[in-house]
Amino acid sequence: MRIMLDTNILISIAIFHSNTLKELLVNICDHHTLVLSSYIIEELKDVVKKKFPNQSNHLNQFLYQIPYELNYIPLEVLSNCDIRIRDKKDLPILHSAILSDVDIFITGDKDFKDISIEKPEILTASEFLEKY
Repeated sequence: MRIMLDTNILISIAIFHSNTLKELLVNICDHHTLVLSSYIIEELKDVVKKKFPNQSNHLNQFLYQIPYELNYIPLEVLSNCDIRIRDKKDLPILHSAILSDVDIFITGDKDFKDISIEKPEILTASEFLEKY
């Protein structure tokens, strides 16, 4: 399966070293294809630079070490999505998962729980680990 991780999941793995989420990442890298969009990578770098400036080098090493497919999606394309979501800042993330044709999108953001779409399946990390 093709799986995309939300920015909050990546930060928890790379910066906070969550063991549960590291298990998730190992599972995905060993048995599936991790897909990241250019938008998520840029958002990840921006959040780390703003909130954890001393962790930028660590983040770069983390991204260098994990295997993933990178999908470049222009920002203009991401803004053309008509899915309803409470937090409009999350729309480009969801749209990048759709355009990247992932099977599962894993997030800790509760705003994604109210979205009803066929693909990708939206799960929390715990739901994914229980189900797969």
